[in-house]
Amino acid sequence: MQKTIFITGASSGLGKATAILFQSRGWKVIATMRNPENETELRKLDNVSLLKLDVCDSGQITEIVQQVLAAGAVDVVFNNAGYGLIGAVEALSDEQIVRQLNTNLLGVLRVTKAFIPYFREKGEGLFITTTSMGGFLTFPLGSVYHATKFALEGWSESMSYELGTFGIGIKTVAPGAIATDFSGRSLDTRSLPAYSRMEEKLFSTMEQMMQDAAEPVQIAEVVYEAATDGKDQVRYIAGEDARTMYARQREIGNEAFRKQMRAMTITD
Repeated sequence: MQKTIFITGASSGLGKATAILFQSRGWKVIATMRNPENETELRKLDNVSLLKLDVCDSGQITEIVQQVLAAGAVDVVFNNAGYGLIGAVEALSDEQIVRQLNTNLLGVLRVTKAFIPYFREKGEGLFITTTSMGGFLTFPLGSVYHATKFALEGWSESMSYELGTFGIGIKTVAPGAIATDFSGRSLDTRSLPAYSRMEEKLFSTMEQMMQDAAEPVQIAEVVYEAATDGKDQVRYIAGEDARTMYARQREIGNEAFRKQMRAMTITD
């Protein structure tokens, strides 16, 4: 029987690559995004439906989920919508902070909550959420972004207990650098002169990391693995850089790793 995946943030990068990969392997794909009228590549594919969805709009989420479930079954929900916010916390506006939390964290909770009754009644289903290596380690000037990603990791682990009771799975995919337009459409920044040297060092480090970034399809393969392997496993580390850093953090401990990251990312 053909399976169906519902994807948020499918207009570019990992979301789009995941939609294409799952479609190529016989899945039905419901690809949601804020501006589906601008999408051309996914529109040409069989078994791919495009829907307008802003995960910051709780009313729209309820409406779209009801519409989708009325039309047919859903097997996997992939919470992928999100973006990065970089800047010293004292430089960030309240609007920027609220938007980051609303998109990266609350949007995931809202979409998941909307599907839970359906999965619970069905006795099966799977939620997968894109987190980040920024959900288990940190860089300077990314405090609010990291707050959302750490929160998603902890939330998903806690949710695994209550959802597992009903046969529902929940997993996270934590990628490192992905070769996408992250520094463009997926990044919001705010500078402050007092932090200029730190910003220069951080962006230099990010540029170096992007040179070895994974292609979106490589991370999409991990999403597919998580969706199909049937394992009782919450976290999937994706990308060589993320796996290397995760292993190093476990090897030397969190405090030693934090000091190592400080030495690497901050100019004294």
